Amino acid sequence: MQKIARSLLLLLTLVPSLPAQAEESKFVVLPGDLLQISVWKEEGMDQEVLVLPDGTITFPLVGTLQVQDMSLEDLQLALSEELQSLIPDAAVTVSVKAPTGHKVSVIGQVQKPGEIILSNSMGVMQALSQVGGLTPYANENNIVIIRKNAEGKKEKISFPYAAIAKGNDLDKDIDLIPGDVVIVSASGLF
Repeated sequence: MQKIARSLLLLLTLVPSLPAQAEESKFVVLPGDLLQISVWKEEGMDQEVLVLPDGTITFPLVGTLQVQDMSLEDLQLALSEELQSLIPDAAVTVSVKAPTGHKVSVIGQVQKPGEIILSNSMGVMQALSQVGGLTPYANENNIVIIRKNAEGKKEKISFPYAAIAKGNDLDKDIDLIPGDVVIVSASGLF
């Protein structure tokens, strides 16, 4: 028995713990997301709800509720609390029908410019792959990400595509966040 316990202890020390980003990558509700909200055994309380541009939703018996940046679990709890006086022990379920608030735009010299819905953690290289890659006219040394910082001001982040594409500096592939715009400039023809 002791031998098994030591083996398990050794195995636990060898297995890395979950990365910190697993906790950070928790889904948060953003304007534009389409949610499916239901209250168990309550007719008419199963609805698709769009998160409005101001970050609110409207739900029967609750009215308007600010939900932007809430996790799904927090939203379920908030709805349950709001419904408590009318439906004691309400079992609320919230799921994401379409994460359309979690978009990034890729524009410029790419095969299929447009918007991409982020799936968990997505780097610039993966986003460029999803739009079909660069065109022959792209300037690999002039790719930037436009991002709003915490103060709401836009900032420009240079992206070292050429180095990453060669297998160098792989750790510099920037993780995208909703609202980012990836711009691939054209190279000079002459």
